[in-house]
Amino acid sequence: MTLRTPLYEQHIEAGARMVDFAGWSMPVHYGSQIEEHHAVRQAAGMFDVSHMGIVDFQGIEAEAGLRHLLANDVARLQSPGAALYACMLNEQGGVKDDLIVYRLDDSRFRLVVNAGTRDKDLAWLRERLPGSVQINERKDLAMLAVQGPQARERVLALFQERDRDAVAALSPFHACEVGPQMVARTGYTGEDGFEMMVPAADIAALWRALLDTGVRPAGLGARDTLRLEAGMNLYGQDMDETVTPLESGLAWTVAWKPEERDFIGRAALEEQRSRGVPTRFVGLVLEGRGVLRAHQRVRIAGGAEGITTSGSFSPTLGLSIALARVPLETGDRCEVEIRGNWQPARVVRPPFARHGKSCIETTATGRPT
Repeated sequence: MTLRTPLYEQHIEAGARMVDFAGWSMPVHYGSQIEEHHAVRQAAGMFDVSHMGIVDFQGIEAEAGLRHLLANDVARLQSPGAALYACMLNEQGGVKDDLIVYRLDDSRFRLVVNAGTRDKDLAWLRERLPGSVQINERKDLAMLAVQGPQARERVLALFQERDRDAVAALSPFHACEVGPQMVARTGYTGEDGFEMMVPAADIAALWRALLDTGVRPAGLGARDTLRLEAGMNLYGQDMDETVTPLESGLAWTVAWKPEERDFIGRAALEEQRSRGVPTRFVGLVLEGRGVLRAHQRVRIAGGAEGITTSGSFSPTLGLSIALARVPLETGDRCEVEIRGNWQPARVVRPPFARHGKSCIETTATGRPT
């Protein structure tokens, strides 16, 4: 059975085209994916992300348990509301999921996990966390992400003065609790904004209030092109249990120190690091004809091959872009196989675009230099 978020009726009223996504009925767009993309880059858009899993942990052993389960180190979270991005690995170093973890206080943490992995994540966590740690899947909460250069001012207008000051003071990757809701300043688009976790019964009112301020609804289609432009990985495409963070452009999420912290997958990562990772995780900008998609062959000089992991047309750049796993010796040019033809592409370092602007140099014709 396909699940519905508490905003399902609002999506229908807004004319959304609904699709099945990780077992949930979700809006792919509300008429124009391109317009929704530009709204987030230029003004403000909102995404229903209530399908994602919100899980709370409480107990004196919660921190130690999460330090063992995650490749990043939650001990780095020094104050309530601090957040970090982390990967949860299997024993072979493969990525079981990527997630965001928040410290709520000394003994409480909150994880936001992917919709398609929530069941296996919960099973893994319950099997491996100490029995004293209470695990609470927050099915009573729903979540909206509001992103764009005007997102902050439009969200802040909804709060009373005392709460507004606390939300406005948030620095990136921090959150605060405001009554029954939590407001976080993270994101998945390369733009500023907030994630708002609120009681499910209140989410429709929040949706309507944001509509009244001029925030535009945006669907899964725009969310994917925005995150791709921002160089952000998508679980199940750019990484999964068969590849490690070191092969997925996520080495920066692995906390190697202190050396005595024994997290799951550490031994496998240390072995891979010592013998050398044979691939690079890069961005591609198509210089030939066609559109880059996932799972296309990439060929470099000498004949060695890699593969694209995500790809799409970039509305901000007006070019086709992709993320790819390529041989270590890859230079600044390659070819991508599109419908049986090899097309030239430039190798770049992600991100492609953030904060409404291109991050790659282009010529007067719009082609990358």
